[in-house]
This record gives sequence, structure tokens and C-alpha cells, in this order.
Amino acid sequence: MMMGRLIPLHRKAFALVPPRIALCIFSPAFSVLSYKERLSSGVVDIKKDDAVALFQSMIRSRPLPTVIDFNRLFGLVAKTKQYDLVLGLCKQMELKGGIAYDLYTLNITINCFCRRSRLGFAFSAMGKILKLGYEPDTITFSTLINGLCLKGLVSQAVELVDRMVEMKVIPNLIILNTIVNGLCLQDRLSEAIALIDRMVEKGCQPSEVTYGPILNRMCKSGNTALALDLLRKLEDRKIKLDAAKYNIIIDSFCKYGSLHDALSLFNEMETKGIKPNVISYNSLIGGFCRAGRWDDGAQLLRDMITSEITPNVVTFNTLIDGLVKEGKLTEAKTLYDEMITRGIDPTTITYNTLAYGFCMENRFDEANQMLDLMVSKGCDPSIVTYSILINGYCKAKLVDEAMRLFRKMSMRGVVADTVVYSALIQGFCQTGKPNVAKKLFQEMVSQGVHPNIVTYKILMDGLCDNGELDEALGILEKMHKSKTELDIGIYNIIIHGMCNANKVDDAWDLFCSLPLKGVKPEVKTYTVMIGGLCKQSSLSEANMLFRNMGEDGIAPDDSTYNTLVRAHLRGSDINNSVKLFEEMKSNGFSADASTVKLVIDMLSSGELNKSFLDMLSGPCRNKSSSLD
Repeated sequence: MMMGRLIPLHRKAFALVPPRIALCIFSPAFSVLSYKERLSSGVVDIKKDDAVALFQSMIRSRPLPTVIDFNRLFGLVAKTKQYDLVLGLCKQMELKGGIAYDLYTLNITINCFCRRSRLGFAFSAMGKILKLGYEPDTITFSTLINGLCLKGLVSQAVELVDRMVEMKVIPNLIILNTIVNGLCLQDRLSEAIALIDRMVEKGCQPSEVTYGPILNRMCKSGNTALALDLLRKLEDRKIKLDAAKYNIIIDSFCKYGSLHDALSLFNEMETKGIKPNVISYNSLIGGFCRAGRWDDGAQLLRDMITSEITPNVVTFNTLIDGLVKEGKLTEAKTLYDEMITRGIDPTTITYNTLAYGFCMENRFDEANQMLDLMVSKGCDPSIVTYSILINGYCKAKLVDEAMRLFRKMSMRGVVADTVVYSALIQGFCQTGKPNVAKKLFQEMVSQGVHPNIVTYKILMDGLCDNGELDEALGILEKMHKSKTELDIGIYNIIIHGMCNANKVDDAWDLFCSLPLKGVKPEVKTYTVMIGGLCKQSSLSEANMLFRNMGEDGIAPDDSTYNTLVRAHLRGSDINNSVKLFEEMKSNGFSADASTVKLVIDMLSSGELNKSFLDMLSGPCRNKSSSLD
């Protein structure tokens, strides 16, 4: 079948050749000269039609080229990843040309089968090697082992190494590195290290490349100290290490907040004559910026420039992001200008970060300038870019501007996602326009954009806040019917909405049914329910529920205490208010703004004496006292 597909290709290729040249090509003397010249000319990217034409000219040549010549052609085509073509040409060589495969041909076919994930055929080719009386060599085994590892069959690859040793073929470094990498991808670090030790005994010495995947996997799993220990062992074994190995550990230290250790290893590199590169500096700068030490990050930028290490876009993006998060937008813009001066093209990340900074300061004109600048520089704004601006407008309650940008985004062919719709829905809910929010939700669904649990929470919370509890309950019912997995956050919103709508009994029923629904109440759930009971003047029930929290293993937070304290103060239960204050302070909490305001109002009206206000700011006492 393969031959049937290739012959038309051959005809098509030669149909395009002028007659005079065609006569020369089919001349035996010219054919021999042409294919040998072509094969020895260092062809890098041979096209399919050219490969077929060259193969056909070789088949027609007399005397026939040797298998070595055909192998050179097959090798060239395999390098261009035309694996099926290689396999077809090999078959034609054997059937049409009568030229038998040699070991090199079979190794090429094994590689092609492995690259096409046809491992059964690859091992059949291995069987053919043995049948023809050839001895599989290191290339044979390394190709099969690589094929197994590409399919994730690492255990079988290890077994094949053992078979290889039995056949007196010594594994080489490529085989060792391939299997070590495969084991590391499956988090089998101890097996990888054990394999290295076994291979050393067989005479296969590891290199620094061998240990890279192990160090990388150790660090990714949070075992940076273990990775550092391994690095020390490699140093003791006199294995030459480059900056890349140190960078793996430095980056891990930075990501886990061990900046002192990262800086020490960085300095150690320089002491040992291993020059840090841009990746080394980028890791440290990222670590300092994440820790809020943007000034140290900026100093590292100056240091790398002094050391004649050219910063890249990642360097500047990291620093700009750190400065924006610290609220230092002016410094971030200055760094952006320096980036431009140095001829480093900003990326979408650069523009998005600056746009975010401008939005956080409600500087929307400048944020939009960033959007326009992106377009003028040929850097297409992404959905993230639009999300940043739309969310900024919504937080500033400029929902009409957000909608204009939303429509503009759609006209530019950028498809809105769940994040954009959620931001708009929240914006309209918070500006008292729940009907618009509901329409946006319907549009979202009709456009095939799936709401997530956050979207539902935003909409239901907005509906409850705008007095549309029944609408929120209707959505809850639909979620139940669609088997949507509901978390406690959804129920907190509904319970809170019921309490605000003076349906405390319904809220209590829902609260009590949560365990039956497989949902465990959290501290916020208890606080909301306690607030509802207090609002209904059911202080005794609220106190009982407060004590039940502890029995259920849930500790009250500052909001729980403040809610209950205010309820007791409003009910003129000063003694219990004092006890709760003392308990709250002993647990590390303090009065919030609402509680302080209530106390000041009650002091002004004479309902409390000044000693109560002193207690708010004073130290916790061992015994509670009456302040009537």
C-alpha cells in the first residue's frame, strides 16, 4: 500500500521536469553522479517530493547504489521528521531494489516506529536484527529506550537496560540520561539515583546533565535542602557543574522564600568561578520582589548591568510587577522607559502589569493609553488585558465605561471569558442594577461561556443584596437540579440573604440541614447565623450557637465576637458584653470599627461609662467585672 502511494508521487515529481533534463536524469552515468553529489552536498531540509525523486533515481541507477547510500538518504529524511516516508522508502528499497537491510537501516526504522509511537513494530524490527544475525548495538537500544520513555513506559525501559547488559552491550550516557529523565518525570527519584549507581558499576559515568532532572524534580517537590546536599556530593565527586545546576536550586530557594540561602549560593557560584547568567539574576530578582524587597531587586538589576550581563524582558517584567504591587507606579513607569531605551520590546505581560497599576489608582485614561500603545506596537491585547481594565472600571463603579470596553473587545474579535462576565455581573450588582446583571448572565450562557462557582456566588450575592432573595433561591434550585457541586460559600450567601430578608427561621432550617447535604458549616456560616438570631432578638439562641461552635471544633473569629458583643450592648446586657470582650481580647482579637462606633454612641447617650471605652484599648484582665 505504501508503494502504491509513493509511485504516483514519483510520477508527479518527474512530470514537472523538462524533457532534456529528464533524459539526463535517467541516464545511468548522470544518475550515479547526481545522487552521490546530492547526498554529499549536506542537504538539511529535504522535501517529500525531492526525497521520492532522489530515491527513484537511485533505484534506476546501474550499478545499484549500496545500502550505505540509501541509509544516508533515509537518515536525511528522518531528520526532517518524515517518519512514514522513511518507512515506505525502506520497504521499496528491499522489495523493488532487492537491497537487504543492514543494521543501520534497521536502527533507522526502529527510530521511525518509536517516533510514531508504534512500539510493537519497533520491537519487531529488533527481532529482525537478531534474525538476520546482526548484534544490536548501543544505538539500537538507546532508540528503543527513548521510545519507551516517550510513552511513559519507564519500567520497561529499565528492564531493557538490564537485557542490554546481559547481551554485553555497555549502556552509554545518552541511555542513562534518557531513563533518569523518564524516572524523574514520574517522581521516582530514588530509583533514578540507584540506576546511576548501577551504571557507574557497569562503566557508564554520569555527567552534570544526568543530575539536572533529579535536582529539578527535588526542587519542584519542595526538597531544596536535599537538592543542595546532592549538589555538594557532585562537587565532592569533581563533577563539573555549570550555572544551570546552581540556578535550579537558587530559583527554588527564592520561590520558597529562603532568600538568604539563595543569595549565599549565588555568591558561592562567583567565588568558584562559575559566572551567574541572566537566569540566576532573574530568579533572585523575582524572589526579592515577591518578598516586597523591590529595592534589593532594583539593586540586582544595576549589579547585573555592571557585570555586563544583559537583562531581558523577564528581568524588567519581574521588577515592574513588583513595583506595581508595592504601589510604586511612578518607579514602574520609569523602569518601563529604561526597558524601551535598551531596545527590549515589552510583552503583553509588561503592558498588562502597567495597566493593572493604573486601574488600581483609578487612572483609567493612562490604562487605556497602554491598551492603545499595545495595538500600535503590534502586540495584541489579550483577554487578560481587557479583564484588567473591565474589572478596574467595575470596582470604581464605572459600569457604563466597562460595558463600552466590553463591546469594543468583542468587535476586535476577542471572546469574553468567565472572568470578564463575572466582573461585569458584580459591577452591575454593586451599582444596584441586578436586572442588567441577570441579562449579562443569560448572555454569558447563550454564548457558551460556562459560569463557574464564583460567577454564581457573585450573582446570588448581588441578588440578595438588592432584595431579590427569591431570584437567588431559584438559581440555587437550578444548581441543585443540574447536580452542580455546591460549596459552603453558596449557602453562606443564601443564609445571609434570608437573615437580611427577616426570614431567620428559614435560614435556621437551611443551616441545620447543611450536614445532611454533605456540607460542613465554617466560621462565617456560624457568624452569619448568629447575626441573624441577634437581629431577631433571639440572644439566648445566638449564645447557645456560639458555644456550640467550640463543640463542633470551629473557633470564632473577630467578626463572630464583634457581632455578638454588639448584640449584647444593644440589649443592655453589659456584663455579658464585658465577658465577651475579655474572651475576644484573650484570643487575640479586637473591637472593629462598627463596635467602637456603637460604644462611642452609647457613651454619648449615657448608656455606658468611660471605663468601658478604656477596656477596649486596655490589656486583657484575668477576671471579668461589671461595668454597669
